[in-house]
Amino acid sequence: MPAPETVAVRDDLFDDGADGRPHLVGGFSQSSGRYHFPLASRCPYSGANDVERVLLSDHGTLWGYTAVTAPPPGYQGHVPFGFGVVELPEGLRVITRLTETDPAQLQFGQPMHLVLAPLHVDDDGRIVITYAFAPTSDSTP
Repeated sequence: MPAPETVAVRDDLFDDGADGRPHLVGGFSQSSGRYHFPLASRCPYSGANDVERVLLSDHGTLWGYTAVTAPPPGYQGHVPFGFGVVELPEGLRVITRLTETDPAQLQFGQPMHLVLAPLHVDDDGRIVITYAFAPTSDSTP
């Protein structure tokens, strides 16, 4: 039996980098000198239309975290799930799902890395995937 088809929760949120690992797709504006996520056609800081599509770092540092224990309206995935803020080396803080659901297992400043994770199964039987950050262990690349 073939594996179920997978589909991204939204186009152009993440992509594979040259290193074969997933990366978030963001933008960089030469006029503001700043990165943003998700990718937008105009710089959210300056309004300039000089945005270049970039693959952002696949790792960062945990800045804040909690567990979501009740499903938000319209949410079709499992609860609980981790939720937090991860700062990327580009200086950008990303609001994100976390793979760790127990806040006691997380700490401020903890190294994190990007993963792709299943979110739910859609009406067509496809697995919808999204990005999330997982704690980085000593053995994680």
